[in-house]
Formats: sequence, structure tokens, C-alpha cells
Amino acid sequence: MRTARAECTDRLLITGERHLRAVLTTYAEHYNTGRAHRSLDLRAPDDHPSVIPLPAAVVRRRQLLGGLLNEYHTTPPQRLLHPQETPSSAA
Repeated sequence: MRTARAECTDRLLITGERHLRAVLTTYAEHYNTGRAHRSLDLRAPDDHPSVIPLPAAVVRRRQLLGGLLNEYHTTPPQRLLHPQETPSSAA
């Protein structure tokens, strides 16, 4: 409760019960799937313990709750094109 309050509800103007439920649902999902926890070696509680994340070339940010929370996800590196190759979408 303290973490949700300190990181979320203390920083937002909650306009009603429906808004509060939506904010807490979003925060709980972020907390369990997207937020790194030091006690779990920077993994989220829902991460599988035997999977080791590999570094990727691109990191994308997803903003939640109007930018109050940020989640960062890695994507596979993009394949580099040879100078003679052209993308299939260029015509």
C-alpha cells in the first residue's frame, strides 16, 4: 500500500471512485509486470525466474497514467541493409 501511495496516488488528482479503481488497476499491473524490484534482482514479480533477458539494440518507453509511470521494453536489433539492398516498401 505504501508503494502505491508514494509512487502513484500521492502524485495524481483522483476525481472519483471509478478513476481511483482505473488508476490502481493500471498501477498494480505495472508493479507486477513492468517494474524492476531490487529484491528480485531487478525483475518484476511476474517474470519467469529461469529466463535471462538478453541486451537488445533498441529500448522503447511506454508511458502509463499520463507519464507518471514509465515502462521500458527491449526490442530485437534491426537488421542492417546492405547498400545495394532497398527496403521492400520503397517503390
